Amino acid sequence: MSTDEGARAPDAAQGPDPAPLLRVEDLRVDYRTAGGRAPAVRGVSLTLEAGSKLGVAGESGCGKSTVALALLRLLPKSARVGGSVLLDGEDVTAMRWGRLRAVRWAGASIVFQGAMHALNAVRRVGDQIAEPMLLHGTAPPGGTQARVAELLESVGLPRWRARSYPHELSGGQRQRVMIAMALACEPRLIIADEPTTALDVMVQAQILRLIDELVAGSGIGLLMISHDLSVLADTCDRLAVMYAGRVVEEGPAAEVVAAARHPYAAALSAAFPRVGDPASRMAPRGLPGDPPDPAALPEGCSFRPRCAVAEARCSSTDPDLWAAGDGGRRAACVKVLEEAV
Repeated sequence: MSTDEGARAPDAAQGPDPAPLLRVEDLRVDYRTAGGRAPAVRGVSLTLEAGSKLGVAGESGCGKSTVALALLRLLPKSARVGGSVLLDGEDVTAMRWGRLRAVRWAGASIVFQGAMHALNAVRRVGDQIAEPMLLHGTAPPGGTQARVAELLESVGLPRWRARSYPHELSGGQRQRVMIAMALACEPRLIIADEPTTALDVMVQAQILRLIDELVAGSGIGLLMISHDLSVLADTCDRLAVMYAGRVVEEGPAAEVVAAARHPYAAALSAAFPRVGDPASRMAPRGLPGDPPDPAALPEGCSFRPRCAVAEARCSSTDPDLWAAGDGGRRAACVKVLEEAV
């Protein structure tokens, strides 16, 4: 029986599909405190393909930045890490120190929030952009100065800005310098932790457009962390919403923001006024209370004390992520499982 050309089975000689750029499996992080160990991240699993953009959202204290720092083993000594972080199939958590230093900047780099604090105030920004290239031996034959000039122009800054000190730049310009530094060694993965925090709306739009163009043009992977769902919906392909150290919903970014299946993701989305929607502008729906203390998590579902639709069974059930629609939609709510039956 003949087969249609477009439906032909994959050639076995091509071998199995390549591993994703980043695969995080059951990541667990807890911190040593005076009262004992406090779990900040509880079994997070994420996948990111090369050329794709994954957003991670949630309130402050939900574990987003801890996940970002754990990916490159940048956590303090008080942290204890479990699970695996596979970057191009290699487990970052098991790397020797020399191999880890080689991977940082060259394999994966990070753009920290608050560029003024991340940059060295007494060194010219050109020297700081050149430093990763010198450390990793990736400087081009023409020298680092030409490469620094090229990187500055790629992020929309004139090459003469290489001679500037951080305090001579605006907040948006410093953030562009951080992005140029992250790109210096041509990494496969960029982790952006709140890259537009404290920037005005116009500069934020410019930075987000720049990040989008860089990912599209180079085929790198982007993991972007923010508390702002509207930013992630406009920038990322997929979105994972975190609460109390766990992913409570994930799926296509625009769909999660527009029609969230988990009560927390829905509340987070509803907290942002929408342009052209008088109801949300005049009476935005916030969420009372705060995320729980990691050292004193409630029994059952961690979101139960703040959930408007919680039931008695939620006090004894801490649900896993269950299928919640097409496109790989998943949500950790007993009502999602109930609807699927």
